[in-house]
Parts: sequence; C-alpha cells; structure tokens
Amino acid sequence: MNTDNTPAEPKIPKRILGTLLNSVGSGVVPRFGLEYISIGRKDEIAAFTSDLNFIMEGGSAFRFIIGRYGSGKSFLLQLIRNHCLERGFVTADADLSPERRLSGTNKQGLAVYKELVSNLATRSSPDGNALVQIITRWLSGLQTKIITEKKIALNSKDLEIEMSAEILKISNALENLVCGFDFAAVILKYYIAYKNGDENTKSAAIRWLRGEYNTKTEARADLSVGTLIDDMNWYDFIKLLAVFVRRINYKGLVIFIDECVNLYKITNRISRENNYEKILAMFNDTLQGKAEGLGIFMGGTPQFLEDNRRGLYSYEALKSRLTEGKFVSSKYKNLMGPIIRLERLTDDEIFALALRIYTLHYTYYEYEKKLTEDDILNFLKIYMSRVGASTYITPREIIRDFLTVLDILYQNPGADFNEILKKEEKNFTQPENLANAARAAKNEDSIIDTVDGDDNPGEDGESASIESTKAFELKFDDIEI
Repeated sequence: MNTDNTPAEPKIPKRILGTLLNSVGSGVVPRFGLEYISIGRKDEIAAFTSDLNFIMEGGSAFRFIIGRYGSGKSFLLQLIRNHCLERGFVTADADLSPERRLSGTNKQGLAVYKELVSNLATRSSPDGNALVQIITRWLSGLQTKIITEKKIALNSKDLEIEMSAEILKISNALENLVCGFDFAAVILKYYIAYKNGDENTKSAAIRWLRGEYNTKTEARADLSVGTLIDDMNWYDFIKLLAVFVRRINYKGLVIFIDECVNLYKITNRISRENNYEKILAMFNDTLQGKAEGLGIFMGGTPQFLEDNRRGLYSYEALKSRLTEGKFVSSKYKNLMGPIIRLERLTDDEIFALALRIYTLHYTYYEYEKKLTEDDILNFLKIYMSRVGASTYITPREIIRDFLTVLDILYQNPGADFNEILKKEEKNFTQPENLANAARAAKNEDSIIDTVDGDDNPGEDGESASIESTKAFELKFDDIEI
C-alpha cells in the first residue's frame, strides 16, 4: 500500500486482472487490461497515433500489421482499439474465418459487416452492440441542445421542426454517397419512430442498419427502402457509418480486421482474388481520401502479405502498392508506409514483461513474493537458449509457459522453482545475451542493444530505454485490488 503522500496508482478491478491472467495464460488476447502488460512497440504506437490524428481531421488511414503467429499482432490491434475508445472514436472489429470473408458467394462479406456492427463500440459502450446507443444518445443530446438553446418546450411543434431540420443537415451529407439516400432515409424514419414511440419501426430501422433483412420486398414493406446491405455493398455502408458518426460528434470510425491469413488459405484462385480486389478498393479509398473519418487496420502473417502464389503479392495491383522501397531494411524502418512489421521484442523487453506478469500474478492471488530477478532470468535463459529462439520464440509462448510455472508454484507450495526448470535446463545451453538483458533492464539510464549483441548506443547517440525493474516494482506495489 502507498503510505506516503505520493498519488496512488489506479486500482485494477479484480475481474479485469483475473481475466487478463486467464487470457494470456491461454494464448488469447484480452479485450481489456492490456495496458498493464504493454511493453515496447513505442514506435508502432506512435505511428498509429499519427493516423488517428489524421482521421480526426476528416482524413482516412489504412495499415497492415504483419507478424508471425504469437508476435503480438492481435494484442497491438486491441491495444490501439482501446486507445481509440478513450479518444472518442467509434470502433468495430472482426476476425476473418472461412465463414467471414471480405467477399464471397454465400454471404461471407455480409457476415463480416454483421460482425463489425455487432462489435461496434464507444467509450461508454466498450463491450460492443453500441449501434442503438449511438443513435439514441445522439437524438437525445440533439433534443436537449435545441430545447436549451432555443427555449422550446418539450411538447412544442417547433421542437419537431428544429429536430427534423438538424437531422436533414446530416442526411444531406450522406445522400451524396453511394447508398447514402436510403441510409439517410432510415435514420430519419428512426427519429420519427423515436419521437412517436413506434417500437416496431425503430426495430426495423436497426435491423436494416445491421444488415439483417433478407429480401428487398420485406425491407420495402417495413421501411419503404429499396436497398439492402449485402456482400457487394457492405463496405459502402461502413463508409457511410464513418461519415455519420463524425457528423454526430464522434472523432471517426476505426475498424480492425484480424486473422487475414484466412484469405491466404482460400484455395480457389478466383474467390481469393475477389477478396484481394475488395482490399484494393478499401486501400485506394482510404489513401485517396475518399473515405472520410475512416481508419482500417488489418492484421496478417508474412505469408499472407508476401507469398507470390497466394498472398497479397500474388495480386499485382496490390503488390505494386505494398512492396517496400529498396532502402527499407531491418536497420532502417519506415513506419510511415502502409505496412507495419512487428519485430521480435528485445531481450530486455521480454525480461521486463516477465517481471510485470509475475507482479500481477502474486498481486491477484495474494501470495508472498518469492521469486527473485535471477530466478526469472534463469527461466528466460533456458527459453532463449533454444536453437532459433532469437528469431522464432514469441511473447505468447514465453508468457504462456511462464504463467504455467507460476500456477504450479501457487498450487504446490512445496514446489521448488529451480527444480521445475531442471527438466528443460538439461536440454539447452545458456546464452550470454539474456545476462546482458538483465543488466540492461536494471539500468534506469540506458539499455544496451542485446538483440544484435552490440554493447554500443544506437547511431542517434542515445540508448533505447524501457521502464526499469525498480520502476515496475514501485508501480505495482501501489496497486490495490
């Protein structure tokens, strides 16, 4: 507990902390609490922040986040999603699968749209299903504003006239876009039903916006509109949503599409290329500024991007746009382009992450801290001594196995940490680079580059830095559950 006069760290709800540990222990990315285990990726986060600033001004952005399984793609996407919510954006996310594709012959594209709308979220509704809340809150706020500013009575006819005029302003902005006329008409019908207490029409309007009508006849009978959201036009409605939410005082719409490797796995060439054609349309729209207030971030593996037979590079129009310039290298990154490649966390970052996980574990289960930094270092030495570990070991694997060891120790009070590690220790030799990482993590002023084995500072004359071991302990000593 914090006994001095310094401000206490915010409390971590036990529900969030428990969910966080259960998720990362199972190799699953949690939707909340990621900030407590966020280590590194500062440059990538800065690039995303720049994108968000541009979207707030009415621009648009498109990024591919490329990395191996377990490298942190989904984690980074969820971290940025939470950041978007805090800044006042509307977000939507979906994972692709054989049933959910960007284009398909069996409503797979519509399935993506439905998933995105189902996961529509705002700061006040972070769990999703925020469509009704977004519209209702807007209408309620608009009504209150008119009553306050123009001194109009709640039941006055003038209120209805003023409300209709304000809604028509937004509708006019939408009508110039593809499918915008019907979208604006449904929004207006929702308001009329909202004003009159017509629950059936309100329900029909929301059902249409969610893409749940199966036939035009049914939609025309309920709402007098002749357009349906389908496999061909669902992306047009995402653009409409982006414009709409900006007009009602949100910062913009950011959508996150993960597991894009499922497009790479499509065996039929024509079907696969139809999906890549949809990506091309989305890419062109956002980079040409034809998708106001829209950000699209997609996560995939290197194979999904680079495979010349089935990946994005197999589609010449995309390959010519996405191939990185000749001067980009592992030494000189370019985070201003459309592709962000997730490199392996440095050894000092992995060490810091393990320390943080341990702190959260003993905080949640309320047991006495027993492991030392040397114990954790020994665990990582064994892990990193595997052949190819410096390239292929991912944070997901390390944290999953580390949490397994912590769980064993918690459930078996008599167990010895080093005894548990002996079985693995026999199979691997211990490299020197983790020892360097430990020394670096303890140094509050500078961190040496342990990945390349270079003990010298970077060319900019400054060493990289992360929070020190001591800083972690101070931070988490003040956490209350």
